Amino acid sequence: MQDQKDKRHFSDSMRNTNSAFLPADQTSVSVIRVGFVLQEHFSLMAFTAAVDALVTANLVRATPLFEFSTYGMGSLTVKSDLGINISTNGRIDQLPVDGDQALQMLIVCGGFRCSLRENSVLSQKLKTVARSGTVLGALWNGAVPLAQAGLLDEQECALHPDNHAFMREHFPKVRLSDQVCVITEGRATSAGPSSALDMMLALIERSQGRDTVRAIREILSSDQVAENRDQQPVQSDEEASFPEPLKDLLQLMGSNIEEPLSIDELASLAGVSRRQVERLFQSHLSSSPSRYYLELRITHARRLLLQGSDSIANIALASGFVSSTHFSHCYKDYFGLSPSQARQQKSASG
Repeated sequence: MQDQKDKRHFSDSMRNTNSAFLPADQTSVSVIRVGFVLQEHFSLMAFTAAVDALVTANLVRATPLFEFSTYGMGSLTVKSDLGINISTNGRIDQLPVDGDQALQMLIVCGGFRCSLRENSVLSQKLKTVARSGTVLGALWNGAVPLAQAGLLDEQECALHPDNHAFMREHFPKVRLSDQVCVITEGRATSAGPSSALDMMLALIERSQGRDTVRAIREILSSDQVAENRDQQPVQSDEEASFPEPLKDLLQLMGSNIEEPLSIDELASLAGVSRRQVERLFQSHLSSSPSRYYLELRITHARRLLLQGSDSIANIALASGFVSSTHFSHCYKDYFGLSPSQARQQKSASG
């Protein structure tokens, strides 16, 4: 009876905070096209941090959210700061500025040894895409080309500390920030690799919501999780502020996926009443505990399904479902396709 009750709430539960790997809704979403301008000797670490956020965003949703392309200054191959040559999708003179392939976001990637001389072709392209409403971003000292194009006048920006003196001398209208990441209307700048990831996550949150970013952080922080399954990933700032009983309940749920505990068992182990459990989940997660727990199991199942080769029957058991038939029905209600169809789709796209 409880499973049937939970199933009737599937359409609402997709909007809850435990929505890692869940579609925000069943309607189609427009893919956001992001371009990266790779300057010679660009920071490979900053670039991959930014791209990793976009790729992981696509992983945690049922439909792709982002497409990205790369552009070299004058050739189709660009040497990174590590001496590794990266093949690009085109040159900066080929940047799409209108039509179906127009970019919604363009990010200039800098690095420690990038030239600070102005490139007239890049400056003109940046001005053109800025007029079309494209969000412009910069990594490391990629803000310098934006300033050279006059696109940071009277705006605050983040920049690698080594280039602060250069920016102050040549572009006094630009307001340098002591912050490592700054996002203003239509502009996003970061000073290094770690802040590149933070910048991209902030931009993703603006278009896709906090749930998607929480799911991305969960995956990207996996190296901080001990092999002991009882230990949970590093918490976000929001989760860190949860009451201790709620933290205990979330840890209990995450540690008991294969053999789910009843709500009464969870309450007893956490030292609170069932009514308190329900109030905690409703107040902080806008969800019932049973609904949240069910989502936790179905999202865990999706990870196993798409990242491994185990049988669907074994995945169902490992996710706390009594039968593969029930699991298939639950999965299809969430994602719009059966587990076998999802695996076929993954194989076809891979």
